[in-house]
Amino acid sequence: MNEGQEMEEHFSLLLEKLKEQQMTEFRELFLALHIYEQGQFYQSIDEEDRKQIYSYLSPKELADMFDVIEEDNENMKDYIAEMRPSYAAEMLSEMYTDNAVDLLNRLEKSQKAKYLSLMSTEDAGEIKELLHYEDDTAGSIMTTEFVSIVANQTVRSAMYVLKNQADVAETIYYVYVVDQENHLVGVISLRDLIVNDDDTMISDVLSERVISVHVGDDQEDVAQTIRDYDFLALPVTDYDDHLLGIVTVDDIIDVIDDEAASDYSGLAGVNVEEVSENPFKAASKRLPWLITLLFLGMSTATLISHYEELVSEASILAVFISLITGTAGNAGTQSLAVAVRRLAISDEKDNNFSRLIISEVLTGLVTGAVTGVAIFIVVGVWQHNFPLGFVIGMAMLCAITVANLAGSLIPMLMDKLGFDPAVASGPFITTLSDLTSVLIYFNIASLFMQYFV
Repeated sequence: MNEGQEMEEHFSLLLEKLKEQQMTEFRELFLALHIYEQGQFYQSIDEEDRKQIYSYLSPKELADMFDVIEEDNENMKDYIAEMRPSYAAEMLSEMYTDNAVDLLNRLEKSQKAKYLSLMSTEDAGEIKELLHYEDDTAGSIMTTEFVSIVANQTVRSAMYVLKNQADVAETIYYVYVVDQENHLVGVISLRDLIVNDDDTMISDVLSERVISVHVGDDQEDVAQTIRDYDFLALPVTDYDDHLLGIVTVDDIIDVIDDEAASDYSGLAGVNVEEVSENPFKAASKRLPWLITLLFLGMSTATLISHYEELVSEASILAVFISLITGTAGNAGTQSLAVAVRRLAISDEKDNNFSRLIISEVLTGLVTGAVTGVAIFIVVGVWQHNFPLGFVIGMAMLCAITVANLAGSLIPMLMDKLGFDPAVASGPFITTLSDLTSVLIYFNIASLFMQYFV
């Protein structure tokens, strides 16, 4: 029996115990699961069965499970609404603060206020602090559950602090050192605490070179820092270096997923995260872009009609329109994807605009030249007309170069203007490449018409 089948059987047994209201047996089986598996079971059952779970599990036990459920799950609001308000408020209080904030941000203002009013003043205060930070910043994804110590204490006393705070801290692998005014002055790892003598002073073993981020920094920059330094957590400070919280690697994984989905949505021209089984709802999400591109495509059709006389004189030209526009569109999409990715991972100091443009133009020239020579030979042999092959090859070279330039230039310009470069979607670049490649193709053809007709 494989692992999947074993889990299905375990879930079936759990559901059976739940429906038979065998609380003790259900709790034993449920709590024996990994919290991720608990979340999978919870999300697989209906509302009536979930309500039964609320009477079997404490808010703390449910909070542990909710900490691993993706906060962007569209059903999260429904899950909270199913619970008694006091139960939901206590469950939110038991969650890690950053996760509770993410969940509360999905609720209406009135619901948010209701749950906060039912919490203790301390818990509500911690959550309110994080609710004030702008979305997609370090402040919005940080947690305030971390361990901090002071420099003028021993390893023994630091370990005592660590043991007392470990059960509520989101991570204990890094312990941050602050002064009397809560300024971040250093960091020490759990390993350092373990290997040093109990009487060793923290000031003698701490690392003063602390990599931190500001509370207003973009979450993409925070993710880049964690990736560059291979950190498990990163301290977040205000502009006076007061330690406010930490960002953990599990939150950064969510950020990377969100940013990747955002970039892919931009490249595809549709929100890939909104998966709907309703065809009318799905169509309503895609139609705006398609209608916009339809009118842009009409300009290509209008341009082709402008060269109707040229096509009537050399009808063979019509055969290669789709070949040139399709290849140029593919080249533009490739260039767009590379440009968006490069902008996402490059440091500001490496983001040399002119150098990137020159690089893409040269890349377009090389790929265009190779593709152009190939199509020159194929058309020349196939049609027994090498002048025509030259026209197709030259048009291919120019169209690919221009498409490469557009695919890289547009997202870079958008980035310079402060817009998300991924908005320059693949369908838009492809349609724009169609327009430019048709213009290039027929102008080159008209110049050499006398040689191949």
